[in-house]
Amino acid sequence: MIDEETLRRLSETDEVREYGRSEVVRRALNQYLRKKEDEAIAARYRAAYKDAETLNQEMGEWVAEGEWPET
Repeated sequence: MIDEETLRRLSETDEVREYGRSEVVRRALNQYLRKKEDEAIAARYRAAYKDAETLNQEMGEWVAEGEWPET
C-alpha cells in the first residue's frame, strides 16, 4: 500500500505523465533490486578477500603473467 500523499506527489512527476505510474514504479523497483544485488556481490567479494595477503597468495602467480600497457 502506498499512502495518498506519496501517490499524489508521484503522479505530479513528468515521468509518470509520460510513462504512467506503474512503469515508473516498476523501473524504481528494478533499480532498487539491482542495487541490492550489486551490494550483495560486493559483500561476497569483501568476505572472500578480506585481507590483502590472501588475495596476493591466490593471484601472485597471475600478476607476473599480466601485460601492463606503457603509460
